[in-house]
Amino acid sequence: MAYIRPVLPCVGAGREWRPGGFTDSSGGVTLLSGSNDPHRFGTEAFYAALGRAFVAMCAVVPFLFLIEVVDQGLAFGLDASAGIIPKRIDGLDGVFFSPFLHHGFDHLYSNSIPLILLGTFVLAAGARRFLWSTLLIIVVSGLGVWFTGSPNSVVVGASGVIFGYLGILLTRGIFERSWWNFAVFLLVGLLYGWQLVGVLPTDERISWQGHLFGLLGGVVAAILFRRRRHDPSRSESTFSMP
Repeated sequence: MAYIRPVLPCVGAGREWRPGGFTDSSGGVTLLSGSNDPHRFGTEAFYAALGRAFVAMCAVVPFLFLIEVVDQGLAFGLDASAGIIPKRIDGLDGVFFSPFLHHGFDHLYSNSIPLILLGTFVLAAGARRFLWSTLLIIVVSGLGVWFTGSPNSVVVGASGVIFGYLGILLTRGIFERSWWNFAVFLLVGLLYGWQLVGVLPTDERISWQGHLFGLLGGVVAAILFRRRRHDPSRSESTFSMP
């Protein structure tokens, strides 16, 4: 395939154009603007950030399984003491603990894959945004359950966070005009479309409130922590993966 070398005035002595940037006399490559942007789909930085995010999310799941092992060893004592008990003050602290608890391994298995998949794409956009967004989702989802759920129930599970990540990807696709975020949302919707029904009160064993408020929390998080236009005075690593 022929490659057309563009004519670039005032490139400077000792610098030569090559695909992806300029080379200087030492052979180093200066990347063109945007070619090392981890937020731009298709760049090496994007795939590198995605890979690091995937590894990080995979590392979270064994931690959740370890908690479940301890919980079952205590006859589900962690669920009873640290889950959300709606409309009861002694169950309010469960807002922060319930996403890490599950009612059995089947429950945890069903949440693990979508948590890794969605969490990877949310985390790849920046560790700081991910942490603040996750915290906001946990609070909004948990408080929504506490205010609207049944006081005769104990609510545990990471599905509120999962729906929050769905809300983030959907909203980013619209507000940041990020087609790949929207594409991931549609893909997960096709693979786990049955979970989207979870925002409706179709099963008394499922906390649809947690799903609904988690989704809303994700929408709010995506708007509050959306990417701003580039500001040269800010560090390039503000939203990069560590």
